[in-house]
Amino acid sequence: MITRRTAAKAAATATAFPWIMTRGGLAGTSTSANDTLGIGVIGFGIRGRNLTRPLLERSDTRIVGVCDVAGPRLVNAMRMVEEKQGEPCAAWLDFEEMLDHPSLDAVIIATPDHQHAFEAVHAANAGKHIYCEKPQTLTVPEGRAICDAVARNNVTFQTGSQQRSEYGHKFATAVEAVRNQRIGRLTHIDVGIGDPPVPCDLPDEETPAGYDWNRWLGQSPLRGFHHELCPVGVHGHYPAWRRYREYCNGPFADFGAHHYDIAQWGMNADHTGPTRIIVPARSADGTMPKRGLVLEYADGVKVNHGGRNGITFHGSDGHIWVDRGGLEASDEAMLKDPRGTGEIAIPRHRSHLDDWINCIKTGGTPVANEEVGHRTASMNELAVIGYEAGESLTWDPQAERFEGDNASVGNARLSRPVRDGWQVQGT
Repeated sequence: MITRRTAAKAAATATAFPWIMTRGGLAGTSTSANDTLGIGVIGFGIRGRNLTRPLLERSDTRIVGVCDVAGPRLVNAMRMVEEKQGEPCAAWLDFEEMLDHPSLDAVIIATPDHQHAFEAVHAANAGKHIYCEKPQTLTVPEGRAICDAVARNNVTFQTGSQQRSEYGHKFATAVEAVRNQRIGRLTHIDVGIGDPPVPCDLPDEETPAGYDWNRWLGQSPLRGFHHELCPVGVHGHYPAWRRYREYCNGPFADFGAHHYDIAQWGMNADHTGPTRIIVPARSADGTMPKRGLVLEYADGVKVNHGGRNGITFHGSDGHIWVDRGGLEASDEAMLKDPRGTGEIAIPRHRSHLDDWINCIKTGGTPVANEEVGHRTASMNELAVIGYEAGESLTWDPQAERFEGDNASVGNARLSRPVRDGWQVQGT
């Protein structure tokens, strides 16, 4: 049984630390009381830490385990939990071993995007409730596999699209106004976010001691370590893996998972998706622009990649713009009392985590459940396919397949090669 202090002492020795970290876990003594929710955190970078802090403040939750591929971050996690809970939690490099912890009821998945589906399906099959960071997946089949696993195992799933629950409820107010037709008939939506992904071209570096680089790579192609992908030590920034298509669908999907989610919510389209992916015209030298792609829905509403940062809903009678820093309308009266008698009323949650925990207790459905997260991630994934294929495509949102004369161009890109041993069940 290795305590946090023992692990920290070993961390100073490059040869000893990897030996300890492959022994099946740094075992603490925490257990979850009957009236508390035992939670494990998979991925203890900046986002994992930010999600853990509010859980440590609650009386109805307890961190019983942490998991990360980097030994120094595990030591930091154990210290952080011990300082608040009075005793260390268990810690692992291997999240599959953590799923066997007898006091574990639920997991937070805060790892890079390419690891989400593998971890989420395993957790669901182990009967654990799941809070998974956005974007939910890298590919459409992965998203459907998560939805199937969650339904099959009857667990509660929340995607980390916290704009639905937080930021002063600006986004909920905007969506209420749009769905209650304050701007008239919705015609199109502009989503101002970053660019599609690029292939990873970083040079190889030596893997630091105490890092399970193979596990960080997961399903992605074999390559050497680089600190911009997996920072060394305890870091306070969001790493650059978000740029690269091997691990993420680029800055486009990293924030698009937030803003396209609000667009989908405003259309009341959480159960469906676009029917057309319309690519912009190539430039004179034949290159594909990084902005301008359009996702068109069956009712004719078009979602445009471009415009002012944030989400701008355009209607026959005006427009509403919303971002984390503001909420504006062409006529401010559109935003007053957006929940009139007999109109759509969207619940306001204390926090996104709070909504998830309450739904675990009550059997309710979280505001960003697995289907919501899957449909939003699919929007991003379909757009990236359009940019990479360079051809406009027709999509069947129920069959989740491309159709038409050039369907093979899109369908060939729906999945990506996966390394042996990292296949997601159901894909």
